[in-house]
This record gives sequence, C-alpha cells and structure tokens, in this order.
Amino acid sequence: MQVYDFLTEYLKTEFEAVKQLHSGLRGTVTLERHRGSGNLYVFRSFTGSAEVYRRLTGLACPNLPRIYEAAERDGKAAVLEEYIQGDTVFELLKGSLFSAAETRSVITDVCRALSVLHSLGAVHRDIKPENVILRSGGGAVLIDFDASRTVKEGGSSDTTVLGTTGFAAPEQYGIGQSDARADIYALGTLINVMLTGRHPSVEMAPGRFGRIVKKCTMVNPDDRYKDITRLMEAL
Repeated sequence: MQVYDFLTEYLKTEFEAVKQLHSGLRGTVTLERHRGSGNLYVFRSFTGSAEVYRRLTGLACPNLPRIYEAAERDGKAAVLEEYIQGDTVFELLKGSLFSAAETRSVITDVCRALSVLHSLGAVHRDIKPENVILRSGGGAVLIDFDASRTVKEGGSSDTTVLGTTGFAAPEQYGIGQSDARADIYALGTLINVMLTGRHPSVEMAPGRFGRIVKKCTMVNPDDRYKDITRLMEAL
C-alpha cells in the first residue's frame, strides 16, 4: 500500500473530524481528533506537492508545526500535522495593531522558522497574517506550506504562480524564480501591516521599522536583505 493510501485510510479509521478549518479551490484543512488518545491534529488535503512537508517531517522547531506524515499521489497531497492552539496575527489585528516590541518578537520567531525552512532548500511563498499563529503559551508559529516549493538550481521562474496578492514578491508572478528573498519581501509587508494596519504602498511604518520594511520590499531581490540572518540582525 502506498503511503498516501495508508495515510488517508488511517485517518478514516483512527480519527474523527471535529471541524473544517479552511476550504478553498486547492483543498481543505480539517481539525481531527484521534479516537484513542483524544489528541487534536490538523489534516491537509490539497492539489500540489508534499515535498516541503516531507522535508519537514520529524523536525522539531518551536516556531514550526510538527509534521507527522506527508504523502502525495497523482498531484494530490495529504499531510498530518500538529494542531497549534492560539490566534493568528490576522485575528489579533481585528482588535488592535501590534506594538514595536510585539512586532519584533513575532517577526523574530517567524525568521527562526524560515531559517530552518531555507536551510532545507525551500521557500514558504505565502507569508501573511493568516499563516502566523501566536501560541497560547507564547511564541509565534509559521504554518501552511501548501504553496511552498523547493528552489531548483538554475531555474528561471516558478512553475506555478502561488501566493497572496499584496504579500507575494514580484518574482512570484513569473518574473523570475522565487528564493529566500521572496519570503523576506513578504516579511517586510507583514511587519508594516502589524504596525500600521496598511500595506507599505499605502502607508509606511515610521522610523527604523520603516527603513527595514523598505529594504525588505525592494522590487529587485538583489536590493533586499541577502538572507534571513541579515534581517534578524536588522531587527
């Protein structure tokens, strides 16, 4: 039996669906309860590659969800992962903006998550308020790698255009191949939204954070921070 078939069958027999967390054109995300232990898990079923999820399987990082199993068949992916208890940045922004100190703390955690992801040769490609959860016990977690891809040596452009308008870097629209600097672009936009509630093209964050956002969101990737470490140093 293929891993994909085993995982989907295991889900049917050992888990019960609690609720649907997300449904879109590419797939669904459901909250599942293990019948034996009562523990909660997230199950993702989507059209695309599970390669990045497979690379993350078994890795332990407080700023990334644990990936327990990932498989694909005929262009369909299935992933079983840790359920993160907490609120997303998107939900929290409905109440109020983040302070400079809060923003620095959250973004630093996301940088730590990306440091792991980039070390595996992968790019997230969909960093946005909805994909950052603040754990109930503290700390930020970067989720949702459905749009993620591995960087192909010598590639000229992304094979599939994915990302969220306003956060996706220009190169994600077929101008070039996205790499770690595409995530830095999205992080700059996220910083600005957390501090001002607006896209940097509408209102730029003031002071040092504004200068960081400006460098992150340069149109030419070569003009942005070279890597996540440089951005963390700037923060």
